[in-house]
Amino acid sequence: MKRIDQAREKLRHADALLITAGAGMGVDSGLPDFRGTEGFWRAYPVIKKLGYHFEEMANPRWFKEDPTLAWAFYGHRLHLYRETIPHAGFLKLLQYAQSKKGGYFVFTSNVDGQFQKAGYDPRYIVEIHGSIHHLQCSVPCSHAILPADDLEITINPETFRATSPLPKCQECGAVMRPNILMFGDWNWIADRTDAQSMALQRWLDEREEKDERIAVLEFGAGKAVPTVRIFSEQIAQRYDATLIRINPRDDDVPPGAIGINEGALAAIEQLLEGTENA
Repeated sequence: MKRIDQAREKLRHADALLITAGAGMGVDSGLPDFRGTEGFWRAYPVIKKLGYHFEEMANPRWFKEDPTLAWAFYGHRLHLYRETIPHAGFLKLLQYAQSKKGGYFVFTSNVDGQFQKAGYDPRYIVEIHGSIHHLQCSVPCSHAILPADDLEITINPETFRATSPLPKCQECGAVMRPNILMFGDWNWIADRTDAQSMALQRWLDEREEKDERIAVLEFGAGKAVPTVRIFSEQIAQRYDATLIRINPRDDDVPPGAIGINEGALAAIEQLLEGTENA
């Protein structure tokens, strides 16, 4: 329990929280863990029959070569994320973060919108890989990014193909795609994410100007796509912040950081025990 105690102490003395999160943050909500090929195939047995890996499916080429397959994959994920209720740790963490005088900011590689669904202010969230809840032209013919609120995708479970009309770009008529950074993706429109990143930088600058202490709480960020891990470490070094890395498998940390070998929900419950009134 020593590491938990150390992390609690750092949280007590922190003036602001930077919450960084990878896919492991949503596992306790029941979202699938795509770690490794078998994890992906357990979630999508039909794709196992087709023989495709996650990196192959999460590729923008399908929107040109086989858009009904592409939208079966992303349409299923869109429906899953809409239906999923964020686990209790999201709210507990939010309430605690709101008690800090410097507030909070979220930096996540997740495209699922679970932080917003749990009540986090969208003005204080960076979705560094984009969001499945927004659309863009697959060409793209413009920089337009549109909400996917009204999009409903019907899927044939046997063929794993979208059977409903696919969203079309109002400008050029091409198939629309999620505004998500995919593998081998040169057409992702980053404008929305860039604006979020600028807001985060302003928040960091303000914390620095006020000489406020930041704690970086990282949840479920793996090594396969280490975007979140690298960012957490960079911020900790740049702003002399404490990094608390929570991961049931990859909890190794650089010098000065704290690694906790737990899932997100269990770690939040332990960390915030006795800190609610701090």
